[in-house]
Amino acid sequence: MLEQTLVQTLLLLGATVFVVLLFQRLKIPPSLAYLFVGVILGSHTAGPALESTYIQMIAEFGIVFLLFTIGLSFPLPQIYALRNTILGLGTAQVVLTTAVITLLGWAIGLPLIAAFIVGAVFTQSSTTVISKQLIEQGESQTRHGRLGTTMSVFQDITAVPFVVVIPVLGTAAASEIAGALGIALIKALAAFGIVLISGRYLLKPLFHIVASRRSAELFTLTVLFVSLIAAWTTDSLGLSMAFGAFLAGMVLGETEFRHQVETTIRPFRDVLLGLFFIGIGMLVEPALLPSIWHQALLGAAALLTIKTIIVTLIVRYSGIDSQTAFRTGLTLAVGGEFGFALLAIGLDNHIIATQPAQITLTSVLFSMIAAPFLIRYNQPLAAWLFKKRTHYKDMDALLPDNHSSYHHHVIICGYGRTGQVISRFLESESIHFVALDMDPTIVKEARLAGHPVFYGDASDPVVLEGIGLATSSLLIISHDDRTATLRTLHHVRYAKPDLPIVVRTNDDSGTEELRKAGATEVIPETLESGMIIAMHSLLTLNVPLWRVTQRLQEQRIKRYPMLKELFRSSLERLNEEHDGKTERLHAVQIDAKSPCLGKTLGSYDLPSHAVTVTALVRDNQRTRYPAQETVLEAGDVVVLLGTPDALETAETCLSATPSER
Repeated sequence: MLEQTLVQTLLLLGATVFVVLLFQRLKIPPSLAYLFVGVILGSHTAGPALESTYIQMIAEFGIVFLLFTIGLSFPLPQIYALRNTILGLGTAQVVLTTAVITLLGWAIGLPLIAAFIVGAVFTQSSTTVISKQLIEQGESQTRHGRLGTTMSVFQDITAVPFVVVIPVLGTAAASEIAGALGIALIKALAAFGIVLISGRYLLKPLFHIVASRRSAELFTLTVLFVSLIAAWTTDSLGLSMAFGAFLAGMVLGETEFRHQVETTIRPFRDVLLGLFFIGIGMLVEPALLPSIWHQALLGAAALLTIKTIIVTLIVRYSGIDSQTAFRTGLTLAVGGEFGFALLAIGLDNHIIATQPAQITLTSVLFSMIAAPFLIRYNQPLAAWLFKKRTHYKDMDALLPDNHSSYHHHVIICGYGRTGQVISRFLESESIHFVALDMDPTIVKEARLAGHPVFYGDASDPVVLEGIGLATSSLLIISHDDRTATLRTLHHVRYAKPDLPIVVRTNDDSGTEELRKAGATEVIPETLESGMIIAMHSLLTLNVPLWRVTQRLQEQRIKRYPMLKELFRSSLERLNEEHDGKTERLHAVQIDAKSPCLGKTLGSYDLPSHAVTVTALVRDNQRTRYPAQETVLEAGDVVVLLGTPDALETAETCLSATPSER
């Protein structure tokens, strides 16, 4: 038994690693890779089949942890602030989508109750797919991203009354349905009260005690315990486990531990979500596809089209601009994982037949395959559909109209701490600037204080046009969203190729990519902070100020060569996304049998291999940037700087005989 379980686990992990690597190489969303793994390892396809029961049981915790992290991003005060959006837009979307699809299903011949189940299934949107895709492309904090995530979370909550209603639909007794809904509402309020009170009086003190022990292991155990005990609480009340996890995350989102809790839970969430998608893939019956694929495609098209139209209309009706409304509609168009649970309940209670259930299941899967691409390209699709600029009518901070006089001004993309510090210096020199930010709180406060800050997505070319990109003299990107930065660079370089662009980034990884995308100068935050510390250290050691200033200036002009001379750990090498392009230090020792003894460094022409000799160690004496005429001796250590491929070539060159070179 143990051996068989181990074999199945190895098969699952091996197939997942291979398929995910392949899909990443092809730039296909990872969620589709997990679905494909589930299909090929499911019982409905030829070849090895895994036991799906345990996978689905474990994978359910992926949804629990996902809703827990979403709750961290929506603390109670923010939920209250968004109450009109959640209750108004969320309820309208659920009711209208369910009604439209139910009537459509009834019109094509489905029994009314079965059509209602299809409508309930199609109403749900995958918070998993939406949040994961938005995070991957850097749009989780954009306006449409937050709207889409908020409304999808509300849909997850509305799955609770659907879970209660569907089993009693067969009785057709309105009194029973009303009573069951009333009990579900009471249970939900009880769960909310339990989690809220325990969070206020137990969770925060508990995390203070745990944090004071300074043990990462204990903190991790506490996070897992809290999320799962909340899930168990709502499960005991007959509600969704994910609902309890969301409530716990919502309470912890108000505390100072929010970011560390999210960081701790993320690895568990990502792995278990992968298993969840694999479990969904195992439900697919490829043998039925030849007979139902055309119906499933029509169902998927209806799902995506109807939800996009309904969401776009209700969001636009609320006063939000057309582009944001359409982008929100595309984001929410996907079918959802809770829909599978509702479909399973309908099958268990013999309310819907197997054939329409399989068509519904396949339609949702097709929509989940298409959704990552719709979400990824939501901006260009919206820009193509709505070519004229629209206004954010519900914001106090409207974008300036086309007649606003902005000339020779600086555009600051991102008005966080860095953007605000930059604006102070510009203001002290009487240089006009305009700033963009996606945080309405910052925008409102800054405008109240007289700052020219507007709510808008800096990666949207229409927004950039609205704040006078054509007449600007400099653009500064001060936020740390790499994906949005690359989009902004692309749009700006297309619209105004000669505009200087300064980009702030966290570290030196990817600086070349940003420069190739159009950045005039890239400022790595970590390198600059290291230089500031070095400057103060040298001044403390009484090094003359002019010499310290000269050293710093040299490094900035040459783009931080000294600070890039780093030895990389094995973990860093694995984590670096573009590891093949990242320069690192590598030490090569010359032994007594080396063919390069008696040769000079210049004879190997290492610069032609894109490798720099940064130091030579001889008799424990270190020489920085040795001369090309230096003759190599046994025991010398040559310190090289270059990319992994270049270093490998250089090391081979140093160890080769003249005839081999």
